[in-house]
Amino acid sequence: MTSFDDVLEEIGQFGLFQKQLFFLLCFISVVFSPIDVGIVFLGFVPDFRCSNPAAKELGRKCGWNAEEEINYTVILSGDSVDPLYFSQCLQYDTNWNWTSIFCTDPIRNLTSYSNYNMTVTSCTNGWLYDTTGSSIVTEFNLVCDDSWKLDLSQSVVNLGFCLGSLFIGYLADRFGRKPCLLVSLLITAIFGVLVAFAPTYPWLVTFRFLQGLVSKGSWTSGYILVAEIVGLDHRRTVGVIYQVAFTVGLLALAGAAYFINNWRWLQLAVTLPNFVFLAYYWCVPESPRWLLSQNQKDKANKIIKQIAKKNKKPIPNTLQSLTANEDIGDKQVPSFKDLVRTPQIRKHTFILMYIWFTCAVVYQGLILHIGYTAENVYLDFFISAMVEFPAAFIIIVTVDRIGRRYPWAVGSFVTGLALLVTAFIPEGQHWLKVTIGCLSRMGITLSLEMICLVNAELYPTFIRNLGIMVCSSMCDLGGIITPFIVYRLSNIWKELPLIVFAVLATLSGVLVLFLPETKGRALPETIEEVESFQKKEELTKMNTIYLDVTKT
Repeated sequence: MTSFDDVLEEIGQFGLFQKQLFFLLCFISVVFSPIDVGIVFLGFVPDFRCSNPAAKELGRKCGWNAEEEINYTVILSGDSVDPLYFSQCLQYDTNWNWTSIFCTDPIRNLTSYSNYNMTVTSCTNGWLYDTTGSSIVTEFNLVCDDSWKLDLSQSVVNLGFCLGSLFIGYLADRFGRKPCLLVSLLITAIFGVLVAFAPTYPWLVTFRFLQGLVSKGSWTSGYILVAEIVGLDHRRTVGVIYQVAFTVGLLALAGAAYFINNWRWLQLAVTLPNFVFLAYYWCVPESPRWLLSQNQKDKANKIIKQIAKKNKKPIPNTLQSLTANEDIGDKQVPSFKDLVRTPQIRKHTFILMYIWFTCAVVYQGLILHIGYTAENVYLDFFISAMVEFPAAFIIIVTVDRIGRRYPWAVGSFVTGLALLVTAFIPEGQHWLKVTIGCLSRMGITLSLEMICLVNAELYPTFIRNLGIMVCSSMCDLGGIITPFIVYRLSNIWKELPLIVFAVLATLSGVLVLFLPETKGRALPETIEEVESFQKKEELTKMNTIYLDVTKT
């Protein structure tokens, strides 16, 4: 019997057909970036202060300039646990229309009266924002007591990722990669536009949740299509570059946000390309590997002939004997039970779930921990994205020479060590903190890209999409709780989140060593193939030991 990998050897593992398909699908990874981290720009928080029309009118009468108006009317310090909150979220409770008020330093003059008790109150007339653009924060006033609503607007997206991963993965394995890809692209585009036109904050949160519910399905379906249609020798390269396309999306997002300072127009700019990708209906085929797993041999053969023609290769004579696996019988229906029913797949599932969770918490946590101290959000965001390219280069250079497991584990250990060192670097050594911080960002990016590659290699075809979706749903769970880890623990000690991240990353590196090495292995087609991974590794080790003994 002939497998699909055998056919790829004859028609081209990465010929013109696969290259064109891969190029098209990389754009899906690019446009997923704004959905995942676009809140950095959509919800940026500029400097702000209480709006006080009466004080503004007094300033006009007294001829104050902008600096004098702030110095005379805004609370700049106070006996508060958080001086920034004190100056931005509270105002003097006084009658600025009082006829006896002075134009020169009125507050000091008022408090000079022994019978005058100066008090403060909340911003009863809204806020003034020091920005020429607009964001979710400035339009819906998500500051002070309502600042948690900004965190919620991002958490619901990750909640959507998490819930969507569970059912979209099943649908992709049940009904095919292509239908899932196209439908999720359409729904993502529709709700992305609705976000841009959301009239109120509750509607905004609702639309962002619904967009998150389906958008990750298009990204994952695109990745699975790429992994299943190229040959073994090129699978790791396309997997890594697919991740690099996400990084390109980060750079494009920073550029777009720099020129578009209105959040609604920015949201439209990053959403509309999804409608263009609906044209993939005519140029992206279904996965032949999935078709074979569903006993749809005729459809698979038709696509294989198209690949051979495009790659200028002869049609193989072995198509009549082509099957997903020589022991395949009835059509295999994916089930959640298959992810935990057998020992090796169960171990893979639990380990991968933890590593996905860790990657999300550390990756997003580093952005939050460093991002809120940035003086130039566009430059800081750009630099942090650029650091991810060396991680991709390391993977491409090492995974086929050394393997997946050891570079992956080293990346996790380096992340943990770098974070631990960063936490104890003195405040005056800012440049050293930034340098070590880039090292930890590179390490966790390597881990994140590696798990995307290996996750697809540890599940058989008929539950591959489901396995990736379920495991990566822990990534989304991590994204939900990361803001709380960063900001709540920072109130205790601002470097405490880094300690937590270091522990999580180090344990992740240990668990990686319990996964089998997938270097040089074809994508498994059945559960039995996955279960035999460990036995083959143990047998290889025994043979190596035996050969070493005989040599001595």
